[in-house]
Amino acid sequence: MLQLFFVDNIQMPKLIGDNAHHADRVLRMKSGEELLVSDGEGSFARCRVTSITKKEVELEIIESGKESEPEAEISVLQALPKSDRSRETVELLTAAGVTNIYPWQAARSIGKESDKWRSYSIEASKQSRRFFIPKVKDKLNTESALALCKEYDQVLICHESAMQKLTEVVKSAKRTLIIIGPEGGISEEELKEFEKVGGKSVKLGRPILRSAHAGIAAISAVSAAMEVW
Repeated sequence: MLQLFFVDNIQMPKLIGDNAHHADRVLRMKSGEELLVSDGEGSFARCRVTSITKKEVELEIIESGKESEPEAEISVLQALPKSDRSRETVELLTAAGVTNIYPWQAARSIGKESDKWRSYSIEASKQSRRFFIPKVKDKLNTESALALCKEYDQVLICHESAMQKLTEVVKSAKRTLIIIGPEGGISEEELKEFEKVGGKSVKLGRPILRSAHAGIAAISAVSAAMEVW
């Protein structure tokens, strides 16, 4: 399997900085070996290494292409988890195919920061061979999150008290927003406010999942129900 790197110029790609160091010192790549590059916006190219140092890797394009954007956008409003769960949360959302990630400072959020989420999404995109890097947005408070809900065709609130399963509620939609609460759960007040702006409470199943794991389960269920996969 070819290694994937993200570059700024997909037309004249080369690896510099950390990418060059990783290719040279970690992967021990040699001239003549092949790799993949992408701009993170869908464009990609299979390239051959022509020269390599720890500071720069020169490449020649063998073939290139453009991956189509998914027909359905599935985004997640993710409450900030415990700091030691942030990386895992973003990695799993990225692997599941999320379009946008909105960090949310919920009332019961224990975590406070989301500064590294962008770098986590890039690394996870490399690992899962995604040519579209999820867009990690600025951190939202609940008021801003409520305004965001109005931009989506359907809003699914994952909550343990919900009476209906996600698969019973989800419908085909151009833009879907999934709301994932923190370890302490979405408060009753927050739940009522989200429902007022059109959100629908759903449960993922009998087991109560960790906040870090609920997103990938919800995206998988929505993707299967809408036949995205």
